[in-house]
Amino acid sequence: MSVRFSLIGRIAALLSLLLVVTVGAGALLGRALEPWWLAWSLPLLVTLPLLWFGLHRLLAPMVDTIHALADSAESFKDKDFSVSITSDRADELGALVSAHNELGDVFRQERQTLFQRELLLDTVIQTTDISLVLTNSNGKIVYSNAAGRQLLNQGRPINGLSFDELLKSMPRAFVDAVAHDADGLFTFDEDDPQTYHLSINEFALNAQPHKLFLFKQLTQELGRQEVATWKKVIRVISHELNNSLAPISSLAHSGRMLQGNGNTDDRLDTIFATIEDRSSHLKNFIESYAKFARLPTPQLAPVDWPSFLVRLQQTVPFTMAEELPDIDCQADATQFEQVLINLLKNAHESGSDADKIVLDVEVRGDRVLFTVSDAGGGLSDEVLQSALLPFYSTKKTGTGLGLPLCREIVEAHGGRLSLHNIEPPGLQVIVAMPNAKI
Repeated sequence: MSVRFSLIGRIAALLSLLLVVTVGAGALLGRALEPWWLAWSLPLLVTLPLLWFGLHRLLAPMVDTIHALADSAESFKDKDFSVSITSDRADELGALVSAHNELGDVFRQERQTLFQRELLLDTVIQTTDISLVLTNSNGKIVYSNAAGRQLLNQGRPINGLSFDELLKSMPRAFVDAVAHDADGLFTFDEDDPQTYHLSINEFALNAQPHKLFLFKQLTQELGRQEVATWKKVIRVISHELNNSLAPISSLAHSGRMLQGNGNTDDRLDTIFATIEDRSSHLKNFIESYAKFARLPTPQLAPVDWPSFLVRLQQTVPFTMAEELPDIDCQADATQFEQVLINLLKNAHESGSDADKIVLDVEVRGDRVLFTVSDAGGGLSDEVLQSALLPFYSTKKTGTGLGLPLCREIVEAHGGRLSLHNIEPPGLQVIVAMPNAKI
């Protein structure tokens, strides 16, 4: 912008003009009038009103524009972005007005985009089959979707109602699940058992605490998974039974034929020994499945961990990574020993050198981590994802219940079991148990 159009330039030009006029008039009058101060007073009496008039004409539109900008800013504070200011000024104030109008355009576009996003989000929320209920600090429902209204009030509006009052008409399992104030599964019986997953989230909305309750019905999904699991169990058991019964039947027929011919061939001993071996294998196979299904509830008690680990080391060799820390982790010693024995045996069967099979015990926050590491090459991504699933095994004679049984025991203790590949190539199994000292 050129100087002649700037605010400073305009004011400077006005003052310069009046100064030139005043000095020129004073010089001319000084030749004709005495004393000298009278000659200079007369031009000042004329130029001062002219100065006030000129400044008023120059600044009055600026003041009006500033007032318009202030009013528009108040509208912006009230989230009214429809206001724009008309100005043809070619100075800094005109540039400010243009920037203000552009900012208003941006706000309007952003609000329109946000409105479209909110509309899309609301459409998605209203059509999802997950029941959603949002409550404020007073326990009043401030938002819900169609599934939530159907679940709690047979589709009738529930916004503004007390969430606790609505729950009184629901099965007891709903009330208990919400009162527990934690994520989890719960089941109740009406005509058929119904299973739901409840997720509870707390957050601030407009600086006020709110709670979001999400109820997801899992009955059909769990039913499908249960059917799929039973089908897999049946396939596994059928395969194992056929593998044992076919040779038993064939060998029994051969033995009968040999005995019928009055033959005392030594092959009878081999036949009956094979039958006994296959029968014993079948018995052990069925017992392993029964053990998985009848896992007792762990009896938690204090454990003498130094003695426990010495005894474990005598059963399955391993190396302690570091000195045992001071822990007060309670467990069912018998069950937990079986977990570590299974994990250490798997480490030995991985092909790892015995001296590279390490057990590390570490306290991390409110957890005690029992980490079994080996150098057996690790697992592929596919095996790593399926290793904890029941009946999944990469061993020819495996039942696929070793790691799932370990996980079942650990989770019954309130812990968590996880598998991780490590470098150099190997596998790390972490058992995170609650620490009673925290």
